[in-house]
Amino acid sequence: MERPIPEVEGVGHRFLSAGGLRTHVAEAGDGPPLLMLHGWPQHWWMWRDLIGPLSQSHRVICPDLRGFGWTEAPPGGYDPEVFARDLIALLDALEITDPVDLVGHDWGGWTGYMLCLRHPERIRRLLALNVYHPFGGATLRGLVSIWRFWYQWVLAMPGLGHRLVGGGASQPVLRWVGARRTPWSEAELRLFTDQLHERARANATTLLYRHAVVRLAPAVVRGTYRKLRMPTPGLMLFGTEDHVQDERLLPGFEPYAPNMRLELVPGVGHFIVDERPELVLERARELFDG
Repeated sequence: MERPIPEVEGVGHRFLSAGGLRTHVAEAGDGPPLLMLHGWPQHWWMWRDLIGPLSQSHRVICPDLRGFGWTEAPPGGYDPEVFARDLIALLDALEITDPVDLVGHDWGGWTGYMLCLRHPERIRRLLALNVYHPFGGATLRGLVSIWRFWYQWVLAMPGLGHRLVGGGASQPVLRWVGARRTPWSEAELRLFTDQLHERARANATTLLYRHAVVRLAPAVVRGTYRKLRMPTPGLMLFGTEDHVQDERLLPGFEPYAPNMRLELVPGVGHFIVDERPELVLERARELFDG
């Protein structure tokens, strides 16, 4: 039996075929479109405190990415560049042709960068939350910090990875990443982690992190994305208590994304939306209404 979709006042739900992918979308409000993209292991519900306020001025669109939440979990395609293509197909299915504003956390933020790089005509402004930008390279500080990503190798392990995720290994991983700082109740945490008990969604996590360690990380180290330029205006909002990502690796994006700026938030961890929703809301309004 499919898990019930949690309710948020004023939010409607529908399923669309986006490039052949059955995609769940939560929507609210009218006005300029605002796309909100979650990260691991969350889904659309992570935006529950922001949808209402932002829907007063925008048409808020919160899809579940491929393999997450209530969107279909096919056997492949767990690559943020594929996520980006999925979202272009979704915008087409929604008949949205004008550029949209975008806020993304974690993998949703990385997907936002891919959209800005591959489809800059479709994105107006980007708010990226606690995620590295793609313009990194091989540095001593970066190499020293690689050990902090140990959990990605564990989740990526063939055969074992999805069994660990489906068997509850997401809990210690989440504590390592920074979930112990969040105000989630046990019931709220289960709303995110229960999806991982489904075999196909546990496998989606494994394939996503396998792509991250085998393909994506080496591509960043090689400077693949430094060959591109990102004209999109935006803001990187980054909590400096992120246990995995080091804010000292963020500078250096300026030649590649000259219209982006960086704001560091002391005392806040990885799940910045859950820890400081009022700050994220304030910055979103400043960026998207400005």
